[in-house]
Amino acid sequence: MGATVIHDGVKIDNLVQIAHNDEIGSHTVMAAQVGIAGSTKTGKWCMFGGQVGIAGHLKIGDKVSLGAQSGVPRNIKSGSELIGTPPMDLKTYFKASVVSRSLPDMYIDLNNLRKEVEELKQLLNK
Repeated sequence: MGATVIHDGVKIDNLVQIAHNDEIGSHTVMAAQVGIAGSTKTGKWCMFGGQVGIAGHLKIGDKVSLGAQSGVPRNIKSGSELIGTPPMDLKTYFKASVVSRSLPDMYIDLNNLRKEVEELKQLLNK
């Protein structure tokens, strides 16, 4: 098991878990309840919102921003601004959030349309 290294200027809020063999790049900030699994390396100047979880053995690039409650299962390239589980760009995340509120009604509409299409098929086959 290697050393855990926290470079200069890192800001760590309360209840943050940094595991074995991690390397936290300089000037990175982490809000409360961030968890970073073992053998993960984060770049410089990263920002992690509250309750972000990062899987082990990953590389997070420089200047990466992760929104609150993001779950990270893969490497992230430098300069990325992501949110969600799995993380996605902000525009996609917010569009998905808006659409998700309508999903129950959309599901009902889709089922009604399927029934109508079946009825029309049966009428055409007579």
